[in-house]
Amino acid sequence: MYSTGEWVPLRRMVFHPGEPSMWNPVENSYRVPFDGSFKIEHADTRPPQSGPSRKDLKAQLKAEVAAVDTLQEILFAEDRQSLLLVFQAMDAAGKDGTIRAVLRGLNPAGCQVFSFKQPSARELDHDFLWRTAQRMPERGKIGIFNRSYYEEVLVVRVHPKFLGMQRLPPYESLEQIWKHRYESIRDHEQHLARDGTRIIKFFLHVSPDEQGKRLHRRITKPKNHWKFSSSDLAEREYWTEYMDAYEAALNATSRPWAPWYSIPADDKPFMRVQVAQIVHKTLKDMDPRYPDLSDEDRTALVAHRESLRPEGEED
Repeated sequence: MYSTGEWVPLRRMVFHPGEPSMWNPVENSYRVPFDGSFKIEHADTRPPQSGPSRKDLKAQLKAEVAAVDTLQEILFAEDRQSLLLVFQAMDAAGKDGTIRAVLRGLNPAGCQVFSFKQPSARELDHDFLWRTAQRMPERGKIGIFNRSYYEEVLVVRVHPKFLGMQRLPPYESLEQIWKHRYESIRDHEQHLARDGTRIIKFFLHVSPDEQGKRLHRRITKPKNHWKFSSSDLAEREYWTEYMDAYEAALNATSRPWAPWYSIPADDKPFMRVQVAQIVHKTLKDMDPRYPDLSDEDRTALVAHRESLRPEGEED
């Protein structure tokens, strides 16, 4: 129940009719088309051969992160919109490192990071969107999902035995389940976008050869042992099934209000710059603005300034 003290007078609410639309996603060569034509076998896992040097990539990342930091501050002050970043990938693709690199230096008060692993018994007693719906970013903040509700059409599709734990109503076929879940995801994301949450989703596309090298390093380097799980090797056996699941999910859910970007992940510096650029351009397109003050508030500020002026100091 609202209290009268929670209402914001209309005169304090500032609308910008010329703002860019949420249905105009950032252009990028790695954006997944909205017409269902994405083919994962044709999607790059490596950057172009004529790409920038490591030194240039380092400088680019620093500049992009600084720009994101500036816009995040304004977004936080505006407190009217939010941004959700979804990261999905095969093991060892670089999700954790990319999240750290892109968010380095940002105000922690304006970011919310959540990692979704195996659902709990309580979570399994609800619909598949329930646990992530509770973790959506608040207005003014950037939310990051390290894995997400997409696990329900990725790992669960590759291993449909997990559906037995969810005690679902009767269904005609597995394909019916995936079809309905894609529909639910599209509707869910469109609802969030209409309510002020901008959504961008990243599939960090690593090749099986590069993943194998990274898993090998986790085994051979003692400081990386904690990252290794024998389940990572077991899941490699389902590579083709996972690629089919990713292709189907990206085609079914890449939409103007929640686009997917398939980012080459074999080269981490290149991948991180691409992600940072898309985040920067998206925040810029959201056009956050510092709140405007009413005439009464401006008059009050002048009075407060005068009362706090040190003795003897003049304008």
